[in-house]
Amino acid sequence: MLQNKLSFHQSSVSLEIIGLPDYSNNEDKNQISIISEWKLNIIDKPLIEGKIDHLGPIMSAFYTYSNLLITNQIPLYESNLIDIKADNLHMHNIVLKSSKPDVKPLIIKIGNSLLSDIVNCFDQLNESSKVQIKKSCIFNTFPKKVRFPLTNKADFFNIILPPIISICSLSLISYSLIYFYNPIENKDKNELINPK
Repeated sequence: MLQNKLSFHQSSVSLEIIGLPDYSNNEDKNQISIISEWKLNIIDKPLIEGKIDHLGPIMSAFYTYSNLLITNQIPLYESNLIDIKADNLHMHNIVLKSSKPDVKPLIIKIGNSLLSDIVNCFDQLNESSKVQIKKSCIFNTFPKKVRFPLTNKADFFNIILPPIISICSLSLISYSLIYFYNPIENKDKNELINPK
């Protein structure tokens, strides 16, 4: 059976997805729901390829690492499949570990532009209507703090409550000062301004 191939490109990076539609769900023949393999080609770098089991964790690693960079946290991601850490502000070290025994890890250095291109290709894959990929296998390793900073009710109240209390306190103090303020009558004012 002939497999479908879809490519996603961004500048110097291309991502190729190879697989079949799920005919049991009456999918279109050009659809890919059963991914058999994928290839990430970066210009002047070794080819990165693997099975569907590797795609989710690698996408998750790049998304998590990028979010750590954006939120000014320590840019470091480590797992049993991939490690990504910052070499400096502009360079990033990627260590891809093979699941096969006796295979040395693949070490790649990329700059900010290549990192952005890789994430963009993954974004195109996520947005594509022609590829069905389980989002849970990609996003399940995101730290909650990075993905949704206000999901916890305690965090929400810690951010919103202090300004509300401040505004209420200022309003109450202002109202009480206005209520107890007793202006001097005009006659008394004139006497104070122009004493005889």
